[in-house]
Amino acid sequence: MKKIAVILSGCGVFDGSEIGESMMALLAIDLYGASYSIFAPDKAQAVVMNHLTGEPMDERRNVLVEAARIARGEIAPLSSFRADEFDALILPGGFGAAKNLSTYASDGERMTVDAEVRQAVLAMHAAGKPIGAMCIAPVILAHLLPGVKLTIGKDPRTAAHITAMGGVHEATEEAQVSADAVNKVYTTPCYMLNGVRIGQIFQSAQALVKAMLA
Repeated sequence: MKKIAVILSGCGVFDGSEIGESMMALLAIDLYGASYSIFAPDKAQAVVMNHLTGEPMDERRNVLVEAARIARGEIAPLSSFRADEFDALILPGGFGAAKNLSTYASDGERMTVDAEVRQAVLAMHAAGKPIGAMCIAPVILAHLLPGVKLTIGKDPRTAAHITAMGGVHEATEEAQVSADAVNKVYTTPCYMLNGVRIGQIFQSAQALVKAMLA
């Protein structure tokens, strides 16, 4: 049975992992006969958002503790991740990928990446193991893997940032996967596309996991 690590960035689209994308990724992994282990950085969120109003809140929350909501408590700090224990790695989207796993939301193409995320991605890449990313999370791979081909859908501003970081952007539609066979990087746009339905998120997750396992 193939083992896939999943890195979450909190819980909730505006300040953590997009819940639908996260759950659909876990479901796809299970349906394709693989197993998963979930990780998240043990650190404070960059910001806490009110998901009803869309406004920031005067609170402090922990990325690992919040991600544990999605993982039903079955989660480990990212510091414990070991690349030799897994066959593949997936990063779901949500603004947490751009706020907690990286600084893309505030810094754009001048972004930095969390040290533990950097270590996990680079270790998997060095081992020649597949890496998948959904929604906005591919910007992390563009920053870490110069020359990588990937997709965030069709958003011109984000695509321009990917190009500025040395990546190659491929425009895609709903449920499509961009595959970089050389780097073994697989990406899909999910909610980066307007008007996407939850069923299409599941189709995207299925296509992503199937391509990675192949």
